[in-house]
Amino acid sequence: MRKAIFIDKDGTLIPDIPYNVDPDKIIFEDGVIESLRNFKRYGYTLIMVTNQSGIAKGFFSMEALSNLFVSLQNRLALQNVALDAIYFCPHYPCGIVDKYVLDCTCRKPKPGMILKAASEWNIDLKQSWMIGDILNDVEAGARAGCSTILIDNGNETEWLTGEYRKPSHTAKRFAEAADVILDKRLIENES
Repeated sequence: MRKAIFIDKDGTLIPDIPYNVDPDKIIFEDGVIESLRNFKRYGYTLIMVTNQSGIAKGFFSMEALSNLFVSLQNRLALQNVALDAIYFCPHYPCGIVDKYVLDCTCRKPKPGMILKAASEWNIDLKQSWMIGDILNDVEAGARAGCSTILIDNGNETEWLTGEYRKPSHTAKRFAEAADVILDKRLIENES
């Protein structure tokens, strides 16, 4: 079985620009590229899991989001790294685009995207990590059975506590999260 790093998009991989689908605004957070390369060196599958309620809310189209994902992957490829897969949730219970208005099982904090990816990619969730910038990311990862890292960069505003909302670790930056995961002691424990 594979081990994976599940990564939130906005506020984690790239800055959080609400409802952005403009490829020209893609800028990777500091340390992301080298961290992704290091994860690959240690055999991790890289999977982005992202809520994209802007589709249900009518802010942008599925095509615009798809174009953004292609641009993101192209920019990573220029840096000799790639995400193995991208999973996204277009749903939102209070949206305006009827076919996406529902209370689904994939929208974080629910673990649906992670569980689907684990099934499709043969991933051992106990050897995997979820990295995100809000506690909904942490909860999704914990509910799926992953270890979790909260990038405490100021994006979490609610700080709602709960059984699955305490991260395994916290970090200020993506590179610091990678250091926690790739720490030699952790690697030895996973072997």
